[in-house]
Amino acid sequence: MSSIEKSIEVDRDVTTVYNQWTQFEDFPKFMEGVENVEQRDDAHLHWETEIGLADKEFDAEVTEQVPDEVVAWRAIGDTRHDGRVTFEPLSESATRVNLRIEYDPQGFLEKLGDAANLVDRRVSGDLQRFKEFIENRPDETGGWRGEIH
Repeated sequence: MSSIEKSIEVDRDVTTVYNQWTQFEDFPKFMEGVENVEQRDDAHLHWETEIGLADKEFDAEVTEQVPDEVVAWRAIGDTRHDGRVTFEPLSESATRVNLRIEYDPQGFLEKLGDAANLVDRRVSGDLQRFKEFIENRPDETGGWRGEIH
């Protein structure tokens, strides 16, 4: 089991940052290796990803969602990919995004990518691209303010 914890400060208010994070189908715009995310209902997502030369599809379930505070998920089935992102207001116009991911690389290519810190570097790059994506927009592309417990 591997885990990654990263944080980034974003120059936008917590509501805007949170709202953008809830737009899962926009993830391919700033997440390297994420080819497609389909939101099937409020709590279920289908992911199509690529790490190195390995393509992977999996379903995930949002297990916790509280506006402006947290989004947590877990993969369903054989894939182990769990995560939690929290949103910490630093001021009226700045937010810290804290991300923790736990995953279990499967197969030779995933294990090789993990050993080479590919996933760690991708997560850092994804957070930086998310920051640029939201800071360079006049508004978020949408937002879901419902709760899941």
